[in-house]
Amino acid sequence: MDITTPHILVAEDDRAVRQSVTMALELEGYRVTAVGDGAAALDELDQQSYDLLIFDVSMPNVDGLSATRRVRSRKVTTPLLLLTARTEVADRVSGLDAGADDYLTKPFALDELLARIRSLLRRTSVTEASGALGLADLVIDPDARTAHRGARAIELSKTEFDLLELLVEHQGKVLSPSVIYDRIWGYDFGANSKNLAVYIGYLRRKLEEGGEDRLVHTVRGVGYVARHP
Repeated sequence: MDITTPHILVAEDDRAVRQSVTMALELEGYRVTAVGDGAAALDELDQQSYDLLIFDVSMPNVDGLSATRRVRSRKVTTPLLLLTARTEVADRVSGLDAGADDYLTKPFALDELLARIRSLLRRTSVTEASGALGLADLVIDPDARTAHRGARAIELSKTEFDLLELLVEHQGKVLSPSVIYDRIWGYDFGANSKNLAVYIGYLRRKLEEGGEDRLVHTVRGVGYVARHP
């Protein structure tokens, strides 16, 4: 198989699910390494890099949330998708808080899993040709994937950066949740989803950590906009 083919690490303790996901991904042309718990996944990441990580939340030794936190603490920005049987909003928020880029509940349709994977890989592969973006004292460098407010560097996850870049690129224009979901996740989670609101909250806390003015605003019933007050 071509070495340029995306290599996916799957960590899932349910053998049947692990095997079926592995088989499906390989049939789609991906390279797959599959392990049974979070500890084994972290060991794999010590040995080589991957294009996408898929972790089940409930695993022995090191669970998916803990593994995700450890991955992000190492400054690894590889797209990460969590799988879980938990359906409560609080559980999804916990997964996003841990550093996951996307969250899929079980049982899931194979087509949806593949769509989420394509979306995450597509976001990784897109190279921005534009130069730095600016709004007030915020400067974003799409090529270096860095963000600063004045002299203060802002640490952002991949999804946070993509979301902020989208809003600033279209500053002054109100973007609806459906547009943002399509551009960032490649999938519309629906009107009841809290994923976007969670990430908007993350951005505001980080952007305003030094007491700066708010740049990301909510237009009730319409969407979100980046603009200087």
